[in-house]
Order: sequence, then structure tokens, then C-alpha cells
Amino acid sequence: MSGSARIDAFLQLGREQSASDIHFAVGMPPMLRLHGDIQPVRYRDLTADECRSLIFEILNDEQKKQFGQGVDLDFSYSPAPGERYRFNVFRKIGGIAAVVRIVPTTCSTLEQLGLPPVVKKLAQAHQGLLLVTGATGSGKSTTLGAIIDHLNSTRKLNIITLEDPVEFVHQSKSSLVVQREVGSSVGSFAEGLRAALREDPDVILVGELRDAETISMAMMAAETGHLVLGTLHTTSAAKTLDRIIDSLPAEQKAQGLLFLSQNLRGVISQVLVKKADGRGRKAIVEVMVLTPAISNLLLTGKQFQIPAVMQTGKDTGMRLLDQALLEAIQNKEVDPDDAYLQSHDKKQFQRFVTDRRLVPQVALVGR
Repeated sequence: MSGSARIDAFLQLGREQSASDIHFAVGMPPMLRLHGDIQPVRYRDLTADECRSLIFEILNDEQKKQFGQGVDLDFSYSPAPGERYRFNVFRKIGGIAAVVRIVPTTCSTLEQLGLPPVVKKLAQAHQGLLLVTGATGSGKSTTLGAIIDHLNSTRKLNIITLEDPVEFVHQSKSSLVVQREVGSSVGSFAEGLRAALREDPDVILVGELRDAETISMAMMAAETGHLVLGTLHTTSAAKTLDRIIDSLPAEQKAQGLLFLSQNLRGVISQVLVKKADGRGRKAIVEVMVLTPAISNLLLTGKQFQIPAVMQTGKDTGMRLLDQALLEAIQNKEVDPDDAYLQSHDKKQFQRFVTDRRLVPQVALVGR
């Protein structure tokens, strides 16, 4: 790709402004997501033709053909060395649109992200399943990138990643890091997992556990002596376990609970909350660690009791999201209003809220 596509100027602007995403849509100017909020760029409203030509200029013939057949596009784009952007191109009423994730040029470390020490401890596991979960745009890729960077820097491993698309490019340090992109270098996550098991891996990163086949393959890989890292779009540790069990056929559910009780290492569920000084956002994480108590609850099908065990599991590094949010407010690390909106049990956060309009509003929607 040449580095002179017209869209590159907008991408550069987004990077300079420290935006996390850029939105292109017909009838409005390009929009930047800055610290969680959408703001327009000072530019005219994009016409349908202009929006189409901006995006089509960087597509190859195969991508144009796929889009012409009604397929949404997911791909990464590098206009200059070290610069990467993750594109999602789709149709909406009025014409073509795109959302672009700006991938930082360097991978953050676990320390820079301010994640609790238990995350590093979980990443040191030699086999099993470690999950990073959260809603779209909650920083899962950034956390996984930091975990891979930590392993790459501190251990001699063969690390295989399956991503859709590849975001952070890892240079091999102490470890060998092999990155494969779903769509261009492998057909699907499940297919990539099957191939990875023949490639002598120590660690396999699965960008998204999106279907029963991929989840089953990941469980098999974790059971046979590999550390498997994966993501799910779930918002708590308990919901994550339910999602995994629900995805399995009825005859495999008991086996799935047995697997989790023995091979799950932990679940890290995260949200991004505005920092107290308004400059950027901080990852706040809920952590579940597989302890004998959690293992026993899984074996006996009592997952609903897991949050209660997590609440009292501080000595093992466990904490619920609300506990982590309260701690971050008390340490003046996050904006209390944003923390209130992200919390599960609103009552205990009301006393910190500075914008009183939020309180009745949220109560109305029963959050």
C-alpha cells in the first residue's frame, strides 16, 4: 500500500490527538473517540461519494469484491512502518461507513496499564485457560498484548497468536512469537487452533472464542499442556463461565464444568473508566482465580455462588468489579461519575457522584 492515501491524513490526526478510534460515515464529518467520548473533526460533512472513495482507496481487489457481495470487512492497515490501524468497513443507511481502531505503536506493559500483580502471576501458568473479557472497546487486546509482551520478555517459549486482524506486532525477544491473521493466513480461529497444536506451541492466543467449535478446541489445547489465552465479550467472571457452558452441547456440559474446575486459571473482566484528571482512561479489572473453593463450586454446578467467594478472596488476588472501582475512586485514580456508571451495584457508589443528575437517571433504567 502506498503511504499517500487521502485517509492517512485523518488517521495521522487521530493518532496525534491520542484518539482511540476514528469514525467515517456519510452526512457527518469524521469523528474521533477521545477518552471515551465522540467528537467531530473540524471538517465538512462527508458525501456518499467522498466517504466511499476515502475508504476504497486503501482496499485491494479481493476486499472490494467481498464488500460488493455484502460482506463487512475487518482488516489491518499500515500506511507507514510501525503504524497500524484496525478497520471495520460496513454499510449503513445512507452509504458506506468505517470505524478505525488506532493501534498504539508500542505495546504497553502490565505495569504501565496499572493492572494488579495477580495478572502477572496468572500469566506465569504453564498450562490451562486464562480469559480476558469485557465489552467491545474495553481494552482486552491491550491487556493481552501486555501479557504476550511479558511472556516474550521473561520466558523462552513458542507463542502462537491467532488474531482477527493482527493489532500489536510482537518482535521475538526471549520467546519465538508467531502471529497469524484469520482471513489472510488462516481460515478461522478453530482451523488456526487445530494447526497450532501441530506447531509445538507453549502458549496459544485465540483472539476471540466466538463459537462452540473454537471454545471446544481451546479447551482441548488447554487440557493437553498448553497455556491458552482467549477473549470473550462477557462483562463478569460468573457470566463468562455461564457463556462457556451454555455454548457446549447438552451432553458435553458436565464435561465442560469438570474441565473448568481443573484447567481454568483465571478470568480477568475489564472496563475502561475515565481517569480522575480527565486525561485518558484506566483499565479497572475484576479478577477470578481458580482456587479449591471456586473449583468445588464448578464441580457441583453452583456457579451462582462464585461472586460471594470472589468478594472474600482478596488474599488470592480476587476481587469483584465494584470492589476494584471503589478502590480506584478512593485512590483518586478515576472519575467517580464514570465509575458510578460502570458499577453493578449503584447504591454504594451514589455518595461519590458529583453530577447528581446521573443518580435518578440510572435508577430509572434499573441498573
